Amino acid sequence: MRAPLEIAALEKVLLPFGPSRLLPQEAYTTQAVLDWEKQHFFAGSWVCVGRADGLAKPGDQRAVRVGTDGVLLLRGDDDRVRGFFNVCRHRAHELLQAGECTNDRMLRCPYHGWTYNLDGSLHPSVRSSHVAEFEPAKEGLVPAAVEEWGGWVFVNPSGDAPPMADWLGELAAFEKPYESERLQVGATHAYDIAANWKLIAENYHECYHCPRIHPQLCKVSPPDSGEGAERHGAFVGGSMDLADFAQTMSMDGSSKGVVLRKLSPELRRQVFYYHLFPNVLLSFHPDYIMTHRMEPLSPSVTHVECQWLFAPESLAQKDFDPSYAVDFWDVTNRQDWAAVESVQRGITSRGYVPGTLTPREENVYQFVTRVARGYLDGRFAPVPRSATVA
Repeated sequence: MRAPLEIAALEKVLLPFGPSRLLPQEAYTTQAVLDWEKQHFFAGSWVCVGRADGLAKPGDQRAVRVGTDGVLLLRGDDDRVRGFFNVCRHRAHELLQAGECTNDRMLRCPYHGWTYNLDGSLHPSVRSSHVAEFEPAKEGLVPAAVEEWGGWVFVNPSGDAPPMADWLGELAAFEKPYESERLQVGATHAYDIAANWKLIAENYHECYHCPRIHPQLCKVSPPDSGEGAERHGAFVGGSMDLADFAQTMSMDGSSKGVVLRKLSPELRRQVFYYHLFPNVLLSFHPDYIMTHRMEPLSPSVTHVECQWLFAPESLAQKDFDPSYAVDFWDVTNRQDWAAVESVQRGITSRGYVPGTLTPREENVYQFVTRVARGYLDGRFAPVPRSATVA
């Protein structure tokens, strides 16, 4: 089922780069479109729900919302992370509230006390309070598709997204030298931004705006540097170079951390910005990884969790202070949030007409055209290997 948007408006987005237009107003402002996105883009994709180290021990449990569904994540006795729809099989009460975390050897419904094993099966003791014919073995929790990659947990509530390997595509090979699975969270910031989630993504995909609003960033990374190309997978993005004097992205370009141990000399001089659809922005630096994980709260409000991941060698230093990276990006983030909030206000105006893109915004074009195709096709699809440029 296609999105509730005019086909003619989406066809303008899909014109060749140059005469093409940005998405129509309703894509950023209407609840009907956001409801459609939650059902088709979020529930139908591999959505990042956070770091796996929040589920470190057997019995660790965490409730999240993905699209329109609640999902309960847990680590079992076999050390495997599993997901179940957060719905008790008795009367549909949630087992945990969204955002709640606990550690327990069982999953317990707070409504009537039904209990489940860590593999999702209903505990046989429930039979004692039921009719004689009741069969607990048939009443286990309904599983949800879950995958781990790079130390992050991903959920696909619909269960029919392409395999995770196809979703990641070439991003998986790119991530390997960064060893994101062994990195650890050094800091977390949360922001509520008065803008549609797609505007945050569009802003992330270009540095055309950088000379006007990011003086600190332009000092350590030339805004016209780097490149981007369409690659196999469900991601968009590209690179930027560090200034000659800079070791990393910080206020003065210096690093207080340890360079990630497997990076080549070339990778130590670049920063890579990738958006893995639908909701996680991955920024790879020589000495840390920064992520922005987006959750749309309404058509015009998005919750963003920003995390900074460092090598364990950095965090083990007695005087290590992550603020050299955190403070730099908190300033940059807030500059971006002010910009996209202004864009959101402009888009709601009756004077808004979808604009065109400049050659400096090719990655924005890749993003909006893939969104537009998803609106028409009923789902977001990874770029196949055969369609990418060498």
